[in-house]
Amino acid sequence: MPFCSQCGNAVGGADRYCGRCGASQPPAGHGAPPQAGDPFGSITPRTASILCYIPWVGWIAAIAVLASEHFRHNRDIRFHAFQGLYLFVASLMNQWVLRQLPWPLPHVALYGLVQVALLIMAIFMMVKAAHEEVYSLPLFGELAARSVEEN
Repeated sequence: MPFCSQCGNAVGGADRYCGRCGASQPPAGHGAPPQAGDPFGSITPRTASILCYIPWVGWIAAIAVLASEHFRHNRDIRFHAFQGLYLFVASLMNQWVLRQLPWPLPHVALYGLVQVALLIMAIFMMVKAAHEEVYSLPLFGELAARSVEEN
């Protein structure tokens, strides 16, 4: 089954337009040629969304997605990229603040619990992105939605 040349949605072989984004589709039998110089031309929106949530390195994919012209008009992928970035920032803040506090033993448990919670959220969002669902995490999703609206 072919996929939309813009958003990656499944389209019928005879469909002239995508049912999700309305983009014109190339004639049947003609694959969309990759744009010269576009490193994201062969990456589907689903894959790009999943990459934004990979723990500890997803921020690289998120920044690349946000800078890419290929995904500039896809609000769902940009939402995933921003939400993945905010999860990464929360992880950094956890490491730099909670881990370094000079409290006795309880801060170690707090740091570990927060880190595990952030890891579970990232894995949960990878599964949601794999199912092409846009799920808004509390706080992170609100920030991501605002960021998408501003751009």
